[in-house]
Amino acid sequence: MAEVGPRAWVLLELRTKDGLTGLGDASAGERVPAKGAAVARTVFETIRGRSPFEIERLRNAALFKVAAAEPREKRVTAAYCSALEQCMWDLQGKTLGLPCYQLFGGKLRGAIRNYANINRATRGEQRTPEGFAANASQGVAAGFDAFKLAPFDHMARNESDPEKFEEGVRRGVAFVAAVRRAIGSGRDLLIDGHSRFNAQRALEVASRLEPYRLYWMEEMCRSAEDLARFNEAVDVPTAGGESLWGTSEFLEYIQHGTVDTVMPDVKYCGGMYELKKIAAMAEAAGLRVAPHGPASPVGNMAAAHVCATLPNFEILELAFGEVPWRAETVVPAEEVRGGLLAVPERPGIGYEMNPERWQRYSG
Repeated sequence: MAEVGPRAWVLLELRTKDGLTGLGDASAGERVPAKGAAVARTVFETIRGRSPFEIERLRNAALFKVAAAEPREKRVTAAYCSALEQCMWDLQGKTLGLPCYQLFGGKLRGAIRNYANINRATRGEQRTPEGFAANASQGVAAGFDAFKLAPFDHMARNESDPEKFEEGVRRGVAFVAAVRRAIGSGRDLLIDGHSRFNAQRALEVASRLEPYRLYWMEEMCRSAEDLARFNEAVDVPTAGGESLWGTSEFLEYIQHGTVDTVMPDVKYCGGMYELKKIAAMAEAAGLRVAPHGPASPVGNMAAAHVCATLPNFEILELAFGEVPWRAETVVPAEEVRGGLLAVPERPGIGYEMNPERWQRYSG
């Protein structure tokens, strides 16, 4: 586990008797490290002594474990199931001498477009128009052409006080305006609402944001019903689904007409195979896929291997500027150029852990 601001990256290593090591990312929230060890042991028993090629065995057992978990433990259980599944694909690739994308049908693209999520890098006293603009400018200098922030995190969910609502929205719009000025008119700007609003309030906010030509508005509402109403009424494309697990939850989400772009998280949705299955459902419904991914380099690359094979892939998330040592936690070091993450030809996911860096930053 490595500390990343108020959050943590949690990686799993799965070893075979022949000495191969598979990596997986279980960084699905602040609560994962505290409860993770016991959950990991329980899930691991599903695959102890089995072949890394038995993905469906883990998948079916994991479905049961996640469904049976206490609601407050579900996120932890899902994260560790997803991480072990990533490990197994990494081991498959290393066993066969093939990059993971070859195991998912072959790549349609060699590089994955990333947007720079600057929200986590803009913390505390930095959360001002100037602070957001400064981090956006750093992203422009690094070559990104798409940026995301969550400008309304300071607001209470479903704020009912008119004055507080107005004050909160005005402050958030100022953040958006500052980022748009910093990135210019030719780059894409994405907004995450973090489920702060009901459908009516979300539409009010959307009208205030029209001058800033948004690429999408993500999870402005909590319920699927409100999301569907918002999606039907608003002109801006919508996105969401980061907290959903498995094909069954995504099927209901898609059938509700909640969003234009679904956002499964490889660290939580069930892993790489589940991401591929969810993307296929979205493709059949005429929707795009943009995996949620404020993850470690391992999690981002696991998602990238699947994204390389998806005909309906849109864009992938990268937590830009969160920590200065991000790229050094893996070998070879993560390399994102011009906002593009190249999908490597190395076997498996294509990374090994950098033990020295992990030891230095482990909590």
